[in-house]
Amino acid sequence: MFHIVTLDLEGVLVPEIWIEFATRTGIDELRLTTRDIPNYDELMTHRLKILDQRGLTLKDIQDVIQTIKPFEGALDFLNWLRVRTQVVILSDTFKQFAGPLMAQLGYPTILCNSLEVNDQGVLTGWQMRQPDGKRRAVESFHNMGLKVYASGDSYNDLGMLTHADKGWFFRPPASIVEKHPTIPVVQTYQELQKELDPFLI
Repeated sequence: MFHIVTLDLEGVLVPEIWIEFATRTGIDELRLTTRDIPNYDELMTHRLKILDQRGLTLKDIQDVIQTIKPFEGALDFLNWLRVRTQVVILSDTFKQFAGPLMAQLGYPTILCNSLEVNDQGVLTGWQMRQPDGKRRAVESFHNMGLKVYASGDSYNDLGMLTHADKGWFFRPPASIVEKHPTIPVVQTYQELQKELDPFLI
């Protein structure tokens, strides 16, 4: 059987970058994520507006990212998967953010987006890899003859989870579970391993 596992990054393997940055800076308005605002353009417009108002740059965010560690057990879980199948991270984060985190996770393949930054390091916009990129990646893997098994935690993972052959929420907020009760929920890597194991043969 040919298969692949697709995972969200933030909330599944590492802490939410914007929440960590909000905690470090004390700017509560930056704590909002795709768990709170399903529309990604609306969310990013909100974030860039606050950064501009506060005079914060890409370097300020990257300095915080350098201190972020993966969740306990995340690397072991990835290594367990790599022995059994291929793994791709499908994330709405940005290549300017992901580097230090990918290094700590053994450089898994990641498909993500890109920030627009001016000469002063100010974030001026963002470029999505493609619209609804997580869903379309799953569809492309299907077109390659692969079974797809997926896990994520937020509204922006729904396209990936619902189009995969099997998808699981990983530690999602109750509000999302209530709206999408047909998607099974796991709370630990051990639970997700147990769910995935029968498919990865």
